[in-house]
This record gives sequence, C-alpha cells and structure tokens, in this order.
Amino acid sequence: MVAVVRSLMVLLLAQVLLEGATGLIPEVGRRKYSESGKQTPEQSESFLNEFELRLLNMFGLRRRPTPSKQAVVPQYMVDLYRMHSANGDHSTKRPKSMGKHADRAASKANTIRSFHHEESMEALASLKGKTTQQFYFNLTSIPDEELITSAELRIYRDQVMGAATPNNSSRNSSTSDSGPAGGFHRINIYEIFGVPATHGGEPLARLLDTRLVQDSLSRWESFDVSPAVSQWTSGKGHNHGFMVEVLHPEEGEMDGEHAKKRSRHVRVSRSLHQDQDSWPQARPLLVTYGHDGRGDSVLHTREKRQAALRKQRRKQQHKASCKRHALYVDFSDVGWNEWIVAPPGYHAFYCHGECPFPLADHLNSTNHAIVQTLVNSVNSNIPRACCVPTDLSPISLLYLDEYEKVILKNYQDMVVEGCGCR
Repeated sequence: MVAVVRSLMVLLLAQVLLEGATGLIPEVGRRKYSESGKQTPEQSESFLNEFELRLLNMFGLRRRPTPSKQAVVPQYMVDLYRMHSANGDHSTKRPKSMGKHADRAASKANTIRSFHHEESMEALASLKGKTTQQFYFNLTSIPDEELITSAELRIYRDQVMGAATPNNSSRNSSTSDSGPAGGFHRINIYEIFGVPATHGGEPLARLLDTRLVQDSLSRWESFDVSPAVSQWTSGKGHNHGFMVEVLHPEEGEMDGEHAKKRSRHVRVSRSLHQDQDSWPQARPLLVTYGHDGRGDSVLHTREKRQAALRKQRRKQQHKASCKRHALYVDFSDVGWNEWIVAPPGYHAFYCHGECPFPLADHLNSTNHAIVQTLVNSVNSNIPRACCVPTDLSPISLLYLDEYEKVILKNYQDMVVEGCGCR
C-alpha cells in the first residue's frame, strides 16, 4: 500500500513540477512507467528512484537529503519563510529580529542560505579592553552558477545584567553594580586576508562593518559582509573567515567580575556561555542572498491576485468544460517532510476539462485555439484545443540540503492559478 501511495504521489508531483519540461522524462520512460505493472517490484522501485532523482534535480539537489536529528533550523530562516512565502498573506508582521537589510537583499534574490561557523576552526582571544573571535564559514555548498547579491553576519547579544533599560536610563544616572547605566560598546566585523608571519600576531584584516550597541538590550545585530562573501563565492578572493572584535569599556570602570560579564554579553563563542541548550539558536549566523539565474521571480511576498483572476473567470456553465481542479501535494506522502521544513504541502491544482466548439469567453482561449477548435468542428483529424494552465504562481520552500544547510528558495510555476484552452 505504501508503494502504491508513493507511486501516485510521484506521478502527481510529476504532473505539476514537470509541466512543460520538454525532454525531462523521455517517451521511453513514460512507456516504462505505464507498463510498470508488468515489471518486477525491483524494476518498479528502480524506476521510481530514478524519477525521484530527476525531481530532486529540479530542486537543485543531487540526492535526497537525509538530515540528522542534530540539524538546527535557525529561527531567523523560519521568520524569513513566513514573511516571504508565496501565500498572498500580508497580515504577517515583520519579526523584530529582521531588519530592513533582509527586505532589500531579498528583493534581488530567489535563494537564501544560512550557515553556522565551523566551531573546530574558531580562535578566541581576550586582550585588554576587547575580545576578538575568528571563525570560518564553509561556503562550498553554494553552486557556482548562483550569484550572491548580498550577505549578512548575525550576532546575538544578551542584556548586561544590571544595565539600565532605555526607559529608565535617563532617570538613573548613577552607576549600577555592573558599570555605567545604559552603557555602550562597539562591535567591529573584519574580513581576514591572511595570517601574519610572526606567531601570535593579529591576522591581516579589513573592516567590513561596525556598530555601537547598547548594553541594556538583548537582540540580534546584523552586519553587512556582502563585499567579502561576493569575492569568495565568485572566485576572486580566498575565504579565510571573519574576525569579530568586541570593544569593552575601560577596565578601570568596573571590577574583574563585571568585566567578565560584559565579555560574555556577545555570543560569539560556545566557550563564553554556560547555557549550552540555547547555543544552537544563539550562535553566529551567516546568511547569503543569491539568484540562481532561473527566471525572474524573486523572494518577495506575492501580491494578492485573486480579485483580478476572479474577473477573468466566469461561472462555468458546463460541468465538463475546462477549469481548475483541486490537487494537494503532501510532502509526507513521499517522505520529503524529513528534509522540507515548510510548508508541509501545498495546493498545486491542475487543469482538466473539455474545450468545446464554440469556445466561450470564460475559457480564456488564444486566437490559435479558437481557429483550431473551429477546424476540428469540420475535420475530426485535427484535435481540439487542450485544457492547460494559463496562469501559474510560485511557492517558497524552506528545507535542509544534502549538507544540512538551511535554504529558503522560491520555485516558479508551482501553483495553477488559471486554466484555459490553448
């Protein structure tokens, strides 16, 4: 029974995903599947595996992802999916963790990827008045054909215990038990060009972005690292990683214990934090925005087009005439819910029905379809026009790839919005 359901779902996915993909499934393959009832279970399973691989290739995957239970999906990627999923819903408010950078970057991209740094390669140093952290992000999973248009480095910082909040900092001008009330410190982000010849020296680096942050707030900070990532992914520069520099207030302003609290305020390393449970969601995150060159669709919230479409569609007078029918693709039926985070499935719809002579206005026909139907009425050797999708819209998928990297990607022409005779 499971094999039957899987076979049906693969066929349904094929109907939707492969519409118009000439040559993707050769005629011999279609015949092979149609005759699969005469094949052995091993032969049928082999063909289904081959067919699934072709579908995965359409998603830009070489093989079916099998993420481990330890794989982490950053909340930021979930928030981006909710904001940019093609569901036409504008009621979703922008999460506080999301800055304007995300909107600007996504306007030129159809693929968003997230990366956690390689913890085994991190290097941490605490010098007088500052803490520096070097870390490396492995970007080799980004395809060569993908153009990176923007990148941001996100770092989480906790409120310094005892620091005054913005609401009462003006009223409390005295020094708290952890330092000056409503204090500030600076975070600098550098691109590392290389390591110095002398052992123990600071790496060769250039400043990419900087920010003065307030001690009394807990929030994510976003830094623009686009120049470095664009160079690395285009092959024009070598990826040596980033250096994050946290400048603390002068140590004379606070005792050693309070200075230690301040250095642990910015979450740049697991070793700085005793709370290991929160580290997977609080560790630094590199987010890239790119375009794979396939189509013009970008990751922005789809405008509601239902009102315009309803004007084009009139009530069907003939039950058998060309129209849109319900088709829900459930990813769990083919086991894809193991690596697709969201959505659990989607309404794909499909077109089916007759294109009778004479073609009515609501059938959204082309002039060629009208002529073909007219000729068919006097010459049955010429087929009638076909009922096909005339308007398609995209969907957004949030998923883990073969390397357990979390990706938010826009796929065009996935949902049938309108049908007609062509």
